[in-house]
Amino acid sequence: MGGRLFLIILVCALPAALGAQAKPTPETLARALQQRYQGIRDFSADFVHTYRGGVLRTKTSERGTVSIKKPGLMRWVYTAPEKKEFVSDGRRVYSYIPADRQVIVTPLPADDQATTPALFLAGKGDIARDFTASAAEPPIPGTTALKLTPRREEPEYEYLIVALDPASLQIRGLTTRDRQRGDSALIFNNLKENQGLSDKEFAFRIPRGVDVITDAAR
Repeated sequence: MGGRLFLIILVCALPAALGAQAKPTPETLARALQQRYQGIRDFSADFVHTYRGGVLRTKTSERGTVSIKKPGLMRWVYTAPEKKEFVSDGRRVYSYIPADRQVIVTPLPADDQATTPALFLAGKGDIARDFTASAAEPPIPGTTALKLTPRREEPEYEYLIVALDPASLQIRGLTTRDRQRGDSALIFNNLKENQGLSDKEFAFRIPRGVDVITDAAR
């Protein structure tokens, strides 16, 4: 499930202010979100990732760190309770779970196919173009929430709910509803933007002694 959840994860870290409007419409908020997001070159954060529901009524909680640099560079490192790592170097995505002793390598989807939240976060998408915006109940007290439903049907998720700081529009959390009626939720802390992350931080070195499975071999 880790690889699938990684790909449906979040729309995040979107900077700028809304201006003087006290209660912007969902469409206005979505446009402001996209505008702020365009000013983000890179960011890093700590996260807590929970999953509830689904066919098997699963309940899990994980934590780790994330670093993202546009366009297309990502590193998600899960540290507890199980170590996992998902890295995109801009060309390929590496999925590594040490306990499985294997690395799965897949090509990064083309821009016109990159509609999942994680890839959008890496600079391959547009909120106003790719989603229909509507109001939502804030999942975190003190935040503003925006429900984003993809304009074209996605096989892995139905919609996203983004929880934002109402003043800065910085992300506080993200919930994704999947096709099995499960909710994948992320809460971000210690988020830092435009730190000048080096491309070297997104290079993945395949560990010794692991099996490498490419997309063509799957």
